[in-house]
Amino acid sequence: MASSQDTRMFSPFEWMLALRYLRARRKEGFISVIAGFSFLGITLGVATLIIVLAVMNGFRKELFDKILGLNGHIVVHSISGRFDDFDAVAGRLRKVRGVKEVMPLIEGQAMISTPSLTNGALVRGVREADLTQLKAIGDNIRFGTLKGFDDNASVAIGTRMANDLRVKLRDKITLVAPRGATTPFGTAPRVKRYAVSAIFEMGMSEYDSTIVFMPLKEAQLFFNQRGLVSVLEVVVDSPDTVGKMRPSILRAGGPTIYVSDWRQRNASLFSALQVERNVMFLILTLIVLVAALNIVSGLIMLVKDKSADIAILRTMGATRGAVMRVFFITGASIGVVGSLAGFAIGVLVCANIESIRQFISFITNTDLFSPELYYLSQMPAEMQTGEVISVLIMALTLSILATLYPSWRASRLDPVEALRYE
Repeated sequence: MASSQDTRMFSPFEWMLALRYLRARRKEGFISVIAGFSFLGITLGVATLIIVLAVMNGFRKELFDKILGLNGHIVVHSISGRFDDFDAVAGRLRKVRGVKEVMPLIEGQAMISTPSLTNGALVRGVREADLTQLKAIGDNIRFGTLKGFDDNASVAIGTRMANDLRVKLRDKITLVAPRGATTPFGTAPRVKRYAVSAIFEMGMSEYDSTIVFMPLKEAQLFFNQRGLVSVLEVVVDSPDTVGKMRPSILRAGGPTIYVSDWRQRNASLFSALQVERNVMFLILTLIVLVAALNIVSGLIMLVKDKSADIAILRTMGATRGAVMRVFFITGASIGVVGSLAGFAIGVLVCANIESIRQFISFITNTDLFSPELYYLSQMPAEMQTGEVISVLIMALTLSILATLYPSWRASRLDPVEALRYE
């Protein structure tokens, strides 16, 4: 008489039989090949999902940090277009709860040239104290210093611009503004030479190659905007609260201002990133789904091939539940082990994504993550625990669901019909 240990659910006998069905034998070689492809598909699907989502999260975070690290969370404009009382408005805005910094800024387009090359540039006139407070710039000065920035007729440029123009620290560059002094013959362009006092590297190629920082008073003279600024850029404690802070900013600034925030200015970019991320998740989920369907087909073929074995087990006293559990373990083992293997590979790749990128770029002699196209100089990857767990649970759920129907079919097999032609 069988012991209770032999007949309980998921007993060692059921595990032994299920694992034997997983091992390749000459007769079931094709079925084992299907199981192998199912395992590989689930592994690659889970790993790819984790890697792609981590890279897209990292890309969004880095882009978010770079954009908001240079630009204010809220931008205050003057309704009249002439922001001549900016110091008074800035003083009132600094008293608003949640406001960290208020930076007067004058901004304009200019042409920048050296004896060898000419390029376009966005000139931003700021005070030394404000520029130092910008961690994206103040913490990333590669050459030179910002000390004494207000007192010198000098500029700070990015590393990519310095490389493009072939200039180094203390070299002279020429800036040309289209609107300069007004003469009897019209408006003449303003041309002035400046020394490079600092070279920064934000890590975002678009900014490193196009932006020039200039002392605020010098920029007012250069753009013929004496005593004026273009906007006030406000940095708040939490960028996600800009919507709630708009009324307070408007009340403090007075009736002569209007505001815009980072969500309005970058809405299309971040919306596109979110849509792309969702679409990629759906597409890559199909890989896991196809692999799960391979488990279904492989198990159905295994059940058909083992119909005589099932019949013999039933005549020896095996219950329908025991037969179902044997084939459930067989199919679920492929999905569970494949999901865990994909999880391990995905985490390992994300932890070393930049080293892997550099290695592949070196082997193939190509630039896999061009800063000119993707704005960032390094490939980012940020894994979110909840997201990774969701991917793993989704893969395990699909794998387990894929085993239910073939296992149920095996348990419903009639021993008499199965043995009739044996």
